[in-house]
Amino acid sequence: MPVLVLDAGNALFKSRDSGEAPDARARAELVFAQMNAQGTTAMAVGTRDLSLGVDFLLKQSRKSKLKLLSANLADAQGKLLFPASMVTQVGGLKVGLVGASPATERPEPMEPFAQGKAAAVQRQGLPVLPAVTAEVKRLREQKVDLVILLAAVPYNDLLALAGELEGVDFVMQSHEGRGSGIAQRVGLTTVVPPGERGRQVAKLELSIDGPGRFVDVSERERTRDGLRIVEANLARARERLVQTKDEAQKRALESTVASLEARRQSLEKTVAGGATPSARTHLLSYIQLGSDVPADPVVQKAVERVEPPGSAAH
Repeated sequence: MPVLVLDAGNALFKSRDSGEAPDARARAELVFAQMNAQGTTAMAVGTRDLSLGVDFLLKQSRKSKLKLLSANLADAQGKLLFPASMVTQVGGLKVGLVGASPATERPEPMEPFAQGKAAAVQRQGLPVLPAVTAEVKRLREQKVDLVILLAAVPYNDLLALAGELEGVDFVMQSHEGRGSGIAQRVGLTTVVPPGERGRQVAKLELSIDGPGRFVDVSERERTRDGLRIVEANLARARERLVQTKDEAQKRALESTVASLEARRQSLEKTVAGGATPSARTHLLSYIQLGSDVPADPVVQKAVERVEPPGSAAH
């Protein structure tokens, strides 16, 4: 099965202030190297990734196959600092990838921890929606089969712009470390929680047999579960209705039965509609990286060089 490994950003540092730690550079270089070794194709540039400045990220990307993307992170003159997007081939499909960083109210130092420099170069986060929209349009003109937005932006900001996105099939979001969740349909796109700091790895399985919108396979299963619950509640309500003698209780139970029957009919229609095969489907699950997942000895030694056993950070 063809696999595409992506990261929504904010992966290199624990927090925005982590760049001040003595081991910050070594930690970030290790994370970046391991992401590259695992075959990660692209990552959005998030706020935390900028803790050691733009130059650090550019140097890392130049010696790596992993591409850093941002359609809206620019210098003071508006020139993009990283590629806005890329196209990759996966299982015979052309997949367009777009990166997005948080918009900023005012320019910020290009190198946060080089404040002593005279006339520090500035960077800025341009408005996200117009930057992403233009890049998605350009990708669609290249006849890509799938477009994924790697959005290293706050969740509430993403929800506000996701409803206006066109041409984006999936959005992977990072910023607050929200962890696992369910795929959420917003407007014409689907927002996917990618997990948190490697504790969980999101696995999005796609079936693409033709055109049209993607259908969430797990949503069908949730609908079937909901139907089973409604049917059980309906059976209990009918049983109580037969047994009760109180007229007020009868009227209340009759209303409950009618409501449950309407809900059951609605769910049955949804389940029946899902019986028709869809040309495009997706299924989201998570791989939990706990103690039951054995550590790679080589990687473990590299980690222990940065975080020795018994240290506060280990």
